[in-house]
Amino acid sequence: MRKVYSASVFLLFAVAAAAAHADLPDFTQLVEKNGPSVVNVTATQGDSANIQGDDADDQDGPDQSGPDQPDMPDILRRFFGPGGPGAPGGGHPRIGGESLGSGFIISSDGYILTNNHVVAGAEKVVVRLSDRRELDAKVVGTDERSDVALLKVKATGLPAVTIGDSSKLKPGQWVVAIGSPFAMDHTVTHGIVSYVGRSSRGEQYVPFIQTDVPINRGNSGGPLFNLDGQVVGINSQIYSNTGGYMGVSFSVPINLAMNTVEQLKATGHVARGMIGVQIQGVTRDVAQSLGLPQVSGALVTQVTPGSGSDRAGVQPRDVILAYNGHVIDQQTDLPLLVGGTKPGSTAELKVFRDGKTLTVPVKVGELAPEKAVLASLGNSEQAKRRNSLGLAVEDITAEQRKELGLKDQNGVVIADVSGAAKRAALQAGDIVLMVGRQSIKSTGDFRNAVKDVKAGDSVMLLVKRNEATQFVTIALPKPKNG
Repeated sequence: MRKVYSASVFLLFAVAAAAAHADLPDFTQLVEKNGPSVVNVTATQGDSANIQGDDADDQDGPDQSGPDQPDMPDILRRFFGPGGPGAPGGGHPRIGGESLGSGFIISSDGYILTNNHVVAGAEKVVVRLSDRRELDAKVVGTDERSDVALLKVKATGLPAVTIGDSSKLKPGQWVVAIGSPFAMDHTVTHGIVSYVGRSSRGEQYVPFIQTDVPINRGNSGGPLFNLDGQVVGINSQIYSNTGGYMGVSFSVPINLAMNTVEQLKATGHVARGMIGVQIQGVTRDVAQSLGLPQVSGALVTQVTPGSGSDRAGVQPRDVILAYNGHVIDQQTDLPLLVGGTKPGSTAELKVFRDGKTLTVPVKVGELAPEKAVLASLGNSEQAKRRNSLGLAVEDITAEQRKELGLKDQNGVVIADVSGAAKRAALQAGDIVLMVGRQSIKSTGDFRNAVKDVKAGDSVMLLVKRNEATQFVTIALPKPKNG
């Protein structure tokens, strides 16, 4: 009787396994058809890039933020490129002064897509096809913000991929990556779409496709396919605190990449819209302070003088609820929409201000290349007396204003933090520009602005930290009964 029972259990497991196997997709035809369209990219770097090799294990990622920095929870590692991470597993395959990546053919006459960071700074780029031919490639154009590069080789009759529609991707769909991790040609991995439209602090104009497809160093620039064999993304980054694959990967949507391609072909550069505001997210405390009925939108922290928003009358503390009819659920939605708007056109903002909802037409400008602004301010030796917020502030000297790039006379520097201010994550060295709607030019202004604040109140401060400006709400605890 026991033998019959065991056999029955074995049969049930076999049937269940067969049924499960029948539900899994077969990628054989997809790979056979598209494998020849995937290429290896070898970029020869200059002497300065050769300093960063596999022995530079103490180097951080491309944003110079490492796993030991408490303010950088997201460690987005590119797989390849000069200036890329040298941490274990975080860099890229190197042979002498050469770096290896992936790419794919998008037209039979020799146009190839890869990542910008694959070829950035390269003196020479060589593409190796699936038939082992090696062809010199010309860099037609690159775009750092979208991390897209367009190459061209002198050849015809090449096997090109079919371009899909990344806007149709949904979480849970199967996807396949083909590339050259660790210089191993035409490696195939698969997984599912985990999230669509994931933002990154490094690339706020790219709505990344997040997947769990296993990809590693050398996959960068390779294609991401849907089950129809269409390219829906370019593999670009991973999330990792070791530099190696940890189950979270990011790809540039192919729709955005192809728009970049068309602009690179036409003008050699990519134009993006800009309306001239700095923004931050809306928290529950911020919404309560502003009287906003829902926790959504993008809170304006600063308006660029002379920009479209400035001319349209947009103000700090405004909350942008919609852009050209698209609802702004969170602050990361806005840069994606603005960046995709043609410069010179007019956009319509839906803005919440002082309890009212306004419609504001804004002329869209063109986003200029990013410039790194580095500034620091040492802590003062003598801290002024703290107030109810837990802040000690000091006036800013003319020399410090010049160092920080402060063009007007607004602002006091925080010398010491405690209590409610510390809970709000303020730091010594932060600059307070406004308290509520009152501009702060001196410690006297600051003391007058906060003198009537009492337990249970919430105060909104406009704070500048390095190049970023944002509103911070300090909530004082309510007094305990009894």
